[in-house]
This record gives sequence, C-alpha cells and structure tokens, in this order.
Amino acid sequence: MKSYLLIVLAATVLAFSCKEVKKDVKEEVTEVVKPDVKLYTFDGGTVMVNNLELFSQDTTYQGQTKEFSDAFYVISHPKGNLMWDAGLPEGLVGLPEPFTSPDGNFTVSRRDSVVNQLKSIEMTVDDIDYIALSHTHFDHSGHANTFKNSRWLVQETEYDFITSEESQKTNTDNYNAIKELTKPQKLKGDFDVFGDGSVIIKSAPGHTPGHQVLYLDLAEHGPTLLTGDLYHLYENREHKRVPIFNFDVDQTLKSMDAFEAFAKEMNAKVYVQHQKEDFNKMPKAPEYLK
Repeated sequence: MKSYLLIVLAATVLAFSCKEVKKDVKEEVTEVVKPDVKLYTFDGGTVMVNNLELFSQDTTYQGQTKEFSDAFYVISHPKGNLMWDAGLPEGLVGLPEPFTSPDGNFTVSRRDSVVNQLKSIEMTVDDIDYIALSHTHFDHSGHANTFKNSRWLVQETEYDFITSEESQKTNTDNYNAIKELTKPQKLKGDFDVFGDGSVIIKSAPGHTPGHQVLYLDLAEHGPTLLTGDLYHLYENREHKRVPIFNFDVDQTLKSMDAFEAFAKEMNAKVYVQHQKEDFNKMPKAPEYLK
C-alpha cells in the first residue's frame, strides 16, 4: 500500500511539474510585435531668415542670415494616419517671386500643394485621420484648414491662445489658418495617439503656450523625435538659445531640459525641423527619393 501511495504522489508531482514547464514555455514564446509605423517627409516651403538675430536673446547672430526648410510630415500607422505640421500658406504656390514680410525679416516661398504631394504616397485629404501642429505660427499651419474633417490634436493652452478674441484681432492670419478645424481634441500634456507607445505627442510649452513635439518609434528608423520649434538651429540646441519672440523663456528652457532627458532615455534620433540638413536626411515620399 505504501508503495502504491508513493507512486501516486510521484505521478501527481510530475503532472504539476509538466504544467509549470508548459506555462514557462508559453511565457517565453510571447513577444511584443511592434506596429509598422512609417514616416513621410514633405516640402512645406522655404523660409529665408533675413535677420537671424531674432533667434537668440543676445547678439550672437547679429548681421547673419539663414535659409530654413519648412517640412510637414505624414505618419502612417496600422490604426490610422497623422499629419504633423502644415507648412507655409498655400497662397504662396505659383507666385512668380518669393514673398518678403513687411518688416523685412522673412522671405518665404512654397512650390507645391499638400493635395498634390499626398498623391505621391497614394493618399488623399480624406486619408488623414488626425492633424497635429507643433504650434500655430504661420509657417506650421499653412494648409491646416484643408483637413477640417480630421481630428485636430491640440494642447488646450494652445487652443485657448489661438482662438481667443485677442488672437483673432492681433494674430488674424494665424487664427484664420486654423479656424476651420472644427474637430479639436484638446490635450492636457503628453498624448499616446494610437495607444501603443509608437506615436506620442509630447507637451513642450514656451515657444507658444501649447507648443508640442513628436516622438515616433519607426519600423525602419527606430526611436525618432521631431522638434517643432523647440529648436530652430543645431547651435540653439547645443547652447540652449531661445528666440526673442518666444512666449515664455523660462518655460522654453524647462521644455528643452525635459526634451533632452527623454531623448536620452529613449535613445532617439533628433531631427531639427527647420534645419535643412535634417530635412534632407528624413525619409521622403517615393518621388522625392529619385
């Protein structure tokens, strides 16, 4: 009888052991599959800065000029498409000469429309589920109203700022550029667009009240950060220089610190959106790769 009980006990222990092994094997095989996120970079125009001194609190850039790129982007995710920024106004397309601002500080031009450029990746306006602007300055909101049927992902502070009665009077052109975006989703800080950590809007106030940057975990290029106007130049990033027209200098500096800490944590490649060299490095739509 004792032998029989020992055999039953051994069989029971063996059975539980097998279950544990099977459980461990199952856990080991489970792995996270990253979503196939693609980034397309488009030409939203060119900004010739005739007075670069505007981009520092001191006289570092006195007497200097600089040509800025002005990109906009489409992020393709299995759950939808996001447009980040919207270039310069499309009224510039087809003008015989670039336009210079009345104060002489900027000369701007744009060669192609958003509708035409989307064709190169076989998309239309209706394919863009979300639009998010790093901020609402004229060189980032140019064709925004074209996407009035898309959901507008905007920091609540930026929305309140640009739609205020004061902005409608004093920043009329900037307000008019977004006034047809009637589907705002007001954000209060960072926002995971598709819920899987692959496309995250990061709050980075200071340049404007609700300025934001974009983190991407791209299928082919890995962790990537688009700076918006947190930085305009490589030198401004290196030396933490702040333009004289920023909304809040202290906020900007805090946002820079938070941005750099996050970039280091994620081991992300940083692309300064207005820097031509970075524009040329970015993944382009097929026709721009020729």
